[in-house]
Amino acid sequence: MTPLPKFSVMEIDFDLLLECDGQIIILVPDDGEMGMIASFINKMMDGALGRFLNSEVFEKLSPGKVLSLSYPTGLMAKSVTVAKIDPNSSISETRNCGVEITKIATCEKILLVSDKFKRIADLVEGISMRNYEYLDQKTNTNPKPLDVGVMVHKIENQATEIDLKLAVVDGVFFTRDLINAPANVLTTTTFANQLSALSKLGITVEVLDELELEKLGMRTLLCVGQGSESPSKVVVMQWNGGGDEAPFAFVGKGVVFDTGGISLKPAGGMEDMTMDMGGAGVVAGAMKALALRKAKANVVGVVGLVENMPSGNAVRPGDVVKSMKGDTVEVINTDAEGRLVLADILWYTQERFNPTGMINLATLTGAIIVGLGHEMAGVFSNNDKLCKKFINAAMAEGEGAWRMPLAPAYDKLLKSRIADMKNVGSRAAGSITAGQFLQRFVKDDMPWVHLDIAGVASIATESAFSPKGATGWGVRALNRMIADHYEPREDTPGG
Repeated sequence: MTPLPKFSVMEIDFDLLLECDGQIIILVPDDGEMGMIASFINKMMDGALGRFLNSEVFEKLSPGKVLSLSYPTGLMAKSVTVAKIDPNSSISETRNCGVEITKIATCEKILLVSDKFKRIADLVEGISMRNYEYLDQKTNTNPKPLDVGVMVHKIENQATEIDLKLAVVDGVFFTRDLINAPANVLTTTTFANQLSALSKLGITVEVLDELELEKLGMRTLLCVGQGSESPSKVVVMQWNGGGDEAPFAFVGKGVVFDTGGISLKPAGGMEDMTMDMGGAGVVAGAMKALALRKAKANVVGVVGLVENMPSGNAVRPGDVVKSMKGDTVEVINTDAEGRLVLADILWYTQERFNPTGMINLATLTGAIIVGLGHEMAGVFSNNDKLCKKFINAAMAEGEGAWRMPLAPAYDKLLKSRIADMKNVGSRAAGSITAGQFLQRFVKDDMPWVHLDIAGVASIATESAFSPKGATGWGVRALNRMIADHYEPREDTPGG
């Protein structure tokens, strides 16, 4: 597992400032006014800090950016780094400043000091989110987590807020590690084992094997994995932090590797299909975050874990399979397998838990990347209220999401001559017809959102908050939505 940075919160201590042999980061407002801590550091540096803050260089430094003064006179620190940030900066601006601090970190030990800045927890979140690197498969590496001391007034409030933020970032890192892992490492079995380990956090975890899935009638899910030697599984995770109310449900597609099956994908880029379990990875990370911060809500996470491989036993184009719901599906394209997995676990989740609402996540279609690129996830919903809750949470967390249409007119594209429906339509409206397919397995009175995260789960270039590869998109948005709408209003942690 990729370790989180280590954070310790402390009261202002001038002796510790003098003894710090790492990197001191000081937050300074746009006008360059020095508070008590900056004045002390300036005195120790024989006025060098003050001269810098009065210089044209500082004046031209953009808000949220940082600049380092190396080997400062009068201090043991390797550098004093000034972060130019207004005390009234927005959450987004503050997080971005945290990212800049991480990028300029020159040593493993940092002392972050502030007189009056209030959004320290958001700054810490930005520092943490960017301080990630997947090294599990590399030899001769001994990653040491960033060690950050946070020196502030009123440490009690700040420490609590930081702990809540780090709980969510821990969930993000869990998701990134799962999505980044190669398919020979993260098999359906090892994936299920990692989810079972979440029971240590108070999550009730059940793993349903193929025999149990057959008894339940999950034939569309099982047909996807029948060509693989890796056994298909469904993992159910329950976090019961609320009262007696029905849970909210997260449902995730977990295809640990997707060759396309008999409808084989092109060889170029197939190695990236280790990320096709991204929906299940986000569900896992969100459940871990909720448990770590002890969310006062009932939430269930259900993920279907399969591997889509071609073999003599694989499902074929033209086969007809009956779902757990009872509807028959003509499999036209075995590479449209994620919707077959989701069909059964969506129905299972509703039948067993009757949740108050349901969000499924899946790296479902390449069509959503054509439409939205890598900046936004596609949002499809049968319920305006729930859809707005999620999109508002995603916007607050800086996770791009854009609502796409669903309409009965698209259903004709799924008509089958020999079964109740086909698993794909035509080339047109590919992501929409996928959503229309899934909606057939959602009960009429069930508030539901489908998130197509194919473009945002893993990216080829670094983003503000993550390096190349898995992003952990969705964990923070799902956590915020639960905090804002499914926990007591007087206590909404993590927001």
